[in-house]
Amino acid sequence: MTAGSLLAVVATGVSQAGEQVAMQIDHIVVLMMENNGFDRMLGWMGALDRDIDGVDPNHPRSNPDDVDGGLVFQRETRTRNIERDPLHYLPNALAQHDGGTNQGFVSDYARMHPNATPEERQEIMGWYPRGFLPALHTLAEHGVVFDRWFASMMGPTWMNRLFVHSGTSLGHVAEPSGLFNSHLHSYNERTLYDELGDAGVPWRIYFGDVPQSLVMTRQWHHLDQYRAFRHWEEDVAAGDLPAYSFIEPTYFGPGQNDQHPPHDVMRGDELIAKVYNPLRANPALFERTLLIVLYDEHGGFFDHVPPPPTVAPDDHTEHYKFDRLGFRVPAIFVSPWLDPGVAHTVCDHTSMLKMAANKWPGVKPLGRRAQQANDPLADLSWRGTPRTDLPEAPVAPDIQPARILPGLPGFKASLFGLSHHLERMIDHAGHRGALMARAHEALDDSMSQAKLATDRVETFMEERLPGSGLLHTIKRTLHLGD
Repeated sequence: MTAGSLLAVVATGVSQAGEQVAMQIDHIVVLMMENNGFDRMLGWMGALDRDIDGVDPNHPRSNPDDVDGGLVFQRETRTRNIERDPLHYLPNALAQHDGGTNQGFVSDYARMHPNATPEERQEIMGWYPRGFLPALHTLAEHGVVFDRWFASMMGPTWMNRLFVHSGTSLGHVAEPSGLFNSHLHSYNERTLYDELGDAGVPWRIYFGDVPQSLVMTRQWHHLDQYRAFRHWEEDVAAGDLPAYSFIEPTYFGPGQNDQHPPHDVMRGDELIAKVYNPLRANPALFERTLLIVLYDEHGGFFDHVPPPPTVAPDDHTEHYKFDRLGFRVPAIFVSPWLDPGVAHTVCDHTSMLKMAANKWPGVKPLGRRAQQANDPLADLSWRGTPRTDLPEAPVAPDIQPARILPGLPGFKASLFGLSHHLERMIDHAGHRGALMARAHEALDDSMSQAKLATDRVETFMEERLPGSGLLHTIKRTLHLGD
């Protein structure tokens, strides 16, 4: 598209006031990170002259400390590892919400971790200073920050990621633990990717190790649209991007970079740079691309904005009414056609489905929540000419290796259970038998468990997608011949 036709599209979009996308973007790239709230990651922006609802250093908010008494105030932190993971399941989130006051974060953490130190409880109220996270903060400085983007429900990663893909968790409020029961956790709902495919809109999911999106069984029919993230840089350099790309981080193992405690938060910040910098290095592609950096949920860390009420996505309300959004999460939109700014539009992850429906003819928003959600593109102000001053995102020079844990906690254990379920569906007796012979690795440390889970998934995908390039790796890993 020429600059002149692009400007014409911009003018048309603005004049129609949200009925069309404000600007013709050929590629939308969504990177969804894990488990960090707005105040923790972007709260420092409250001190800037950008009308962002963040932390006020002169009047920090507080939470009561039920252990020592008194109050724990928001405070700048530079801690990169959290030893005891703040819990963020539905009961924890409801306790943290504390009836609408957001005064239960510290007390919930102390209740879940009774041996936590005062310093650990202080971390629940911590926020990173400006520039501490080099890549994320660079994008926030130069992009549009949404300060009213909420998780789709008060609950964990698994559920909130289902919302971004399909607009519902089918009534589930907790991810499976360890063993995966397909009768309890079978997600066969229609997805955004079904909508995109039927509308003729190309899409792709890039993944680091075990794609959580494979928990949705319809995705098994689209494995040719999955691609390992190690190919990202070469694809971007070649201009080979579909209309919609979703990027899943590496959730565990030596490459873990999803920013989930207890690993170094800089590992995930490096991933953000690895997604953004290749786009920036290809100006012709970047001018036609919108990068969106999101977080799935707040991870149990304090945020001062109470989540607003909402509508249930469907009739699956047996366990929870789904009538309130989750806590705020970071959301940053970056494009050469956007000036630095802030959007106060209330959004949640189903807003991505509404955006897709408004952008591509034939794509429908899935479920009642997505149908009434705000389109995040509708209120953006687009430039008349693309920027050329967007900087490269720096990378911290001292990134710590992923930590070896005695076992996989929470969400990671759920992914391991999913990999075991997929292993049982491998038809090739030799491949399946070789993996089953390694079952003892499930009792080893987190690195061994991650390796087994990854091998299971790669074998499952290769069997259903010959020629994907995984077969050589699988044979080498399993020590198999043809």
